[in-house]
Amino acid sequence: MGITMAKALRLTQIERKEISDSRMLEVAIDLIVERGAEQTTLKDVGEKAGYSRGLAGYRFGNKAGLFDFVLRSVGDEWLSELTAVTRGTCGYQAIAAALDAHVKFCEEAPRHVEAFYRLWFESLTPESQLKPVIAGIHERRRADVIGWIEQGIATNVVPQSVSAQLVADQFSASVIGIVYHWVSDPTKLDEIRTLHDGLKQVMALLLTEQH
Repeated sequence: MGITMAKALRLTQIERKEISDSRMLEVAIDLIVERGAEQTTLKDVGEKAGYSRGLAGYRFGNKAGLFDFVLRSVGDEWLSELTAVTRGTCGYQAIAAALDAHVKFCEEAPRHVEAFYRLWFESLTPESQLKPVIAGIHERRRADVIGWIEQGIATNVVPQSVSAQLVADQFSASVIGIVYHWVSDPTKLDEIRTLHDGLKQVMALLLTEQH
């Protein structure tokens, strides 16, 4: 009986942590979008999530820890979507599916995407502690694209002359540029789809035999 009760208590504690993390994530995202990263404080995150002012500090340690949590949470959310839509695909088909999913993600969770990329661009400052996290996310994305293209080359759906590394770099830079364009004026969410469609056309020219 004691073991069962202890197990139930542990599960309750885990569930409570998940709930508090979820609430603080949403508050942090809202504050980053509304105030910017610099004006987002652990105290405000804890209080606005309905907890004590010290809970966010206890949970994340400092602002870098909070922002790391936001990046990883939104990144994992996107990775789950990406994995689902690209499973079993390669070459242009995988890239087109990824771009369609990215548009959908931007449209369905615009504040999550905006907060994620605001932190991404914040990491460009010399003193940013987020550089290792962003570098890891970037390399994972680049590796995914390289993998799709190399698999396409191996199965003859992508021309042998294509450089997987070069196209992956062009693709990654284009996606970041598209999001930067949008974050500069978040009211123009409708432009996201047009720009993604344009990038799909460019990728089709680079990755199909018609090229």
